[in-house]
Amino acid sequence: MDLQENLQQVEANICKACENAGRKRSDVTLIAVSKTKPVPMLMEAYDAGARDFGENKVQEILNKKPELPEDIRWHMIGHLQRNKVKYIAGKVELIHSVDSIRLAKQISDEAQKQSIEIPVLLEVNVAREESKFGFFTEETEDACREISKMPGIRVKGLMTSAPFVENAEDNRKYFKKLYELAVDIQSKNIDNISMRELSMGMTGDYVVAVEEGATIVRVGTGIFGSR
Repeated sequence: MDLQENLQQVEANICKACENAGRKRSDVTLIAVSKTKPVPMLMEAYDAGARDFGENKVQEILNKKPELPEDIRWHMIGHLQRNKVKYIAGKVELIHSVDSIRLAKQISDEAQKQSIEIPVLLEVNVAREESKFGFFTEETEDACREISKMPGIRVKGLMTSAPFVENAEDNRKYFKKLYELAVDIQSKNIDNISMRELSMGMTGDYVVAVEEGATIVRVGTGIFGSR
């Protein structure tokens, strides 16, 4: 497996998807999902041009961050426990997985303690899967309104993890729905709430996600190979 070739292939696929959708390549951020991968492998991806890395566990970010170049942007993409917020506040570019009001409140409290602003995405369980975290689509606007009043936390958009499918086309409807939800919430002009970022699409379906408006795609296996 050549990691550099994998990365180039993913890059080419994103470019093509942007072209299909009449979008600019610069509109989409590629996150290399490096969970469970060792530091040398991350370094290889870094040398091949990757700068945004996504981790599922707080501990992995804390372990890897000191060993890797400082210009890496770390993303917390996994389920975040409230008692772990203090460890990554101010250390990550973006928390993608705010899936409850209680978690948002914890992030707000931590941001105030450190006098910083913490950018987040709200996780939406578009497909209503029992195994997934997140707000249902019909709860998301109310959640935005509630979180918008909390100091120090800034909602930048939405995130979803679509179902695991054989055929990426099967997830198009979920990406479409998340995009439409974001447009709808944006039109309400809620203070401190932006819907600029849509984090959706993984190795199996990121091309479809880009065609449907993803601004962030999270690709692990497509870059690092299967675990």
